[in-house]
Parts: sequence; C-alpha cells; structure tokens
Amino acid sequence: MAPLGLWLLSLTAIASPVLSQFVTSPSSLKEVTGYAGVPVRYKEVPAGTCELDPDVKSYSGYADVSEGEHIFFWFFESRNEDPSEAPLTVWINGGPGSSSMIGMFEELGPCRVDYFGNVYSNPYSWSNVSNMLFIDQPSQVGFSYSTPVPAYATDNGIVVLPDATCPDYAPADSCGTYAYPNITLTANSTTNAAPNFWKTLQGFMGAFPQYSRNGFHFATESYGGHYGPVFNAYIEEQNALNISGAKHIELESVLIGNGWYDPIVQYQAYYNFTVYPGNTYDYAPFNESIASMFYNNLYGPGNCLDRLLDCKASGLNQVCKNADNFCAYLVESVYDDVLGRDEYDMRELTPDPFPYGFYNDYLNTVAVQEAIGAFTNFSSNGAVGEAFDNTGDDGREMGTIEATRYLVSKGITVALYAGDADYNCNWLGGQVVADEVAAPGYADAGFVDLCTSDGVVHGQVRQAGKFSFTRIYESGHEVPFYQPLASLEFFDRVIKGTDVETGKQQVDAGYLTPGPKKSTYREGNSTMQFDILPDNSTYNVITNQPGGAWVFDQQVMLKRSFKPRPQRRIR
Repeated sequence: MAPLGLWLLSLTAIASPVLSQFVTSPSSLKEVTGYAGVPVRYKEVPAGTCELDPDVKSYSGYADVSEGEHIFFWFFESRNEDPSEAPLTVWINGGPGSSSMIGMFEELGPCRVDYFGNVYSNPYSWSNVSNMLFIDQPSQVGFSYSTPVPAYATDNGIVVLPDATCPDYAPADSCGTYAYPNITLTANSTTNAAPNFWKTLQGFMGAFPQYSRNGFHFATESYGGHYGPVFNAYIEEQNALNISGAKHIELESVLIGNGWYDPIVQYQAYYNFTVYPGNTYDYAPFNESIASMFYNNLYGPGNCLDRLLDCKASGLNQVCKNADNFCAYLVESVYDDVLGRDEYDMRELTPDPFPYGFYNDYLNTVAVQEAIGAFTNFSSNGAVGEAFDNTGDDGREMGTIEATRYLVSKGITVALYAGDADYNCNWLGGQVVADEVAAPGYADAGFVDLCTSDGVVHGQVRQAGKFSFTRIYESGHEVPFYQPLASLEFFDRVIKGTDVETGKQQVDAGYLTPGPKKSTYREGNSTMQFDILPDNSTYNVITNQPGGAWVFDQQVMLKRSFKPRPQRRIR
C-alpha cells in the first residue's frame, strides 16, 4: 500500500460510520454547457475523499442528458502522466444497473476503503497511466438519478414518503433520498442506453476540454460485453454524422473484462465450466444426477437453448424475457442452489468477503456526499434491472459480436480479457466469442504467456493485430482486484497500442502470437476454499488466497490523518 496520507474525512468515517439519510441538494455546483448542448454541473472533489495525493485533481458532477435523467460522473487526473497530455479512459460497470463505483473502489480506482471505513491508496490504480472517468449509467444507477425523492427502501422496491421524515413504520436505516423509481426515466435495453452514454461523454468533454484532447479509451466488464461493443459502435456512427456542436470522439481502444456477450454461447459455457470439459481448478461440482439435470435444463427440447433460439428468431420482448428467466433460474443458478459457491469466484463459498465492499457505507456518509455534490444516497433502486428485464435484453445477443467486428474493422484496438475463476461470465464462453469475432489473422494466432514485471506468469494471451483475448489465472470476475499488477500492465499496453504479451512492440495488422489455439494451463485446487471466510478477511494477491484479518493501528492512522492539508482539503 502506498504511504500516502489519510485525512480527517477518513478519520471521521472510522470514528462515526453513521449513514446519511435525507440528502441536502448541493447548491455549489458549477454549471456549464458541454458539447452537443449537454448541460453539466460539477465541482472539484477535495483531496482525501478518494485520491489522497493533493497534487492530483478530481471532479464529480452530472450530465443532464434529458429531463429527469441525470448521469453521475467522477473524474481523476492521471498520477504519473501530465493530465493535459494523458489519454482519457472511461470505465463503466455492467449489471444492468451496477454502479461504476464498484470498479472504482473495488478494482482499479485511486483508492479503496478498508474494514474500518478508512480510505487508503491503491498503488495499482489505472489512473497511474491515464486520466480516468467513472460513469454511473443509465439513470438511477449509483448516484445517477431521475428526480430525488424522500423514501424508504424495502425488498420489494422504493416507497416514496410525503416529506423528509422517517416514519416509525420504516426501518431508520432504510430511509433516505433516492431516485424516483420510474422505469420510463431510465434505459430499458443496451441500444436504448447508448445515446445517453454518448451525451454524457459529450457533456464531460465540453466541460473539461483540457482532459479530452489525446485519444479516448473505453473499459468495462460483465454486462459491458453488451455495453462495450454497442456503445462504441454508436460513438463511431455519431462521429460519421458530423453533428454540429458535437465533438468527434477519437476512439482508440475498447477493453472488456469477463464480458456477457452472446447468451447462446454463455449459457452453454456454464455446462462447459462445471461438467465438460470443466474448469482448470480440478473441481467437479456436480454429482451425476445434478449434471444430468443441468444438461436437460440446458439442451432438452423446449428448454434453455431452444428458448434462446426462439428469442433470437422472434425478437419479441416477452419471449426473450421468458427465455432468459428460464435459463437464469434453471441453468445458471443451479450452481448457487447446489453448491453455495460464489458465481464470481468459484474458489470461494458465499458469503464471500472479496472484493471488499466496505465503500458502500463510506459513500453514504454526509461528508462524502457533500464532497462529491451528490443529490441522492448511493443505491440502486432496481428500476434499471426491471426495465432491462422487461425487454429480455439479457437473453439477446444485441449485435455485440457484429459490433465488435465493426470496431476491429475501424482499426480500433479491442482487448477481451477474463479471470478464469469466474463462473458467471466465464472465460470459456469468452474464448468462444473471441473466435466468433473472427478478427483478421486471429485463426492463425495462438496462446503465449503473459509476461509482467514481477516475473510471474499471470495468464496467457492470443493476439492478432489489434484484437486479443487474454485469460488471467487465479482471478475472479473483477480481475484488477485479484491481479492488480498484471491488470495495470495489461491496461497500459492496450492503451499504448503495444503487444499484450510483453508491452515492448507496437502492433500492426500483421502481428500474431504463435502457440496453441486453446489455453490449457491448469491451476489445480490448491486455492479452493471449503470454509466460509469471516467478513474481515484480507486477500493476498501474491498467494492468490485469503490472508489474515484487517488490522487497525490507531497510532499509524492518527499520524496519517494529521498530515498538513492544502486549502482545498475538507475537514
């Protein structure tokens, strides 16, 4: 961990982790108009809220993409590059309905939050080499909102209250300010979400032209297998229209981790991962009876695969919704129901303490919400998931493979990667999708070891020209958490246009990695866990296993907390 200071904000969070309830709307946001006429409201975030280096600026705010739809962003300057010359990378999480604060605080952002509510620096942040923009999208995800309303949360949704008073019939910790849960005020499909994502970029780039000059890179994971290809194809299409007042976005690379691309491929990959040929951790989860049921639920007449094909043929929302629900509950979830293992890291039992989720409480403290200019509590009210479910978007391929081919044809670097302990969006499905993209030369490329500065082989890559697929060993769904050094070096190579294997060679159309067409390395089961871990467990990224418990050293914390602060630091 980098020896950077911990500020009073963090000490307050440790001493009194009281969650905010009703949020006071900020009145100090600067208002500007970005490109394409998109209104933007923002503020500079005090150092210590996340990035601890006082010389690295951070901004947060909203792009008002339409009436009742306000998209939250949080931006960080690059640490080790001149921010005015550094590339700009946007990160979005998937879901649909997952906040990008997941990627920011659990994976690749400048900071994390520990078991005690303390902010600490992430030395492997992707902001080391790029300006980073995290976006909560679509509306009603994370800090993005429609209309802020006083309400309380239940298992069945948000209940709006008449005023900002928590009634005695509502649990006190469920009351707060939430986005009005109207599914007409958010996206209901991948294609439907693309225009507001583009508007958000236009708004930000117009508000901050100093950070938007030198190339644009897009990174995502999970449902980003849908978002990444479709959103970026939309960006290229908008560029071609030469829209008056809009910025031509120079898209250079697209990175997608453990993506959900084609459900026809990936529901079958659940069988491949568990039954045949199986995972590389030498763990066969099902007995013969369960394996037989799993096969029938997937391939039996009228079951999962047939329903997905019916969805593809008909295009009807209800057909696609029914297909995806059947497959989700009777194929994918068999793993959870039988095993009690984490879908996102098959090595762990549930509840799984990794990656660390302590930031959720931190983001709902009054101090943090004031620091970032939030209008609501940090939450997801379920409206986005419901809206996408109503169109069966999860059960549709949505043109992701065709859109990926299109990006490759435009000379854009496309890097697919996957942690191989993830069941949910597993690497076996990703490997098939990479083959189906059929990038020029890819059929002639093979897997080679991923070489990193620590001398450890963290995975294998197969690359042809600017298209690649990388398998990361000993990693769950959120690769940068489990393999931070390899993840950072991988990212740096992709955005610089060098080969993923070594980072030493600029790639061109003729670049090919030699080797076998399939990655066959087997880790074995030495990192498999067979006991539920306590919630204060740490993860050791060297051994790829649980470490000890979090340790709180108050003297160290106090010394860090009272480091001299510049004027813009909050107290």
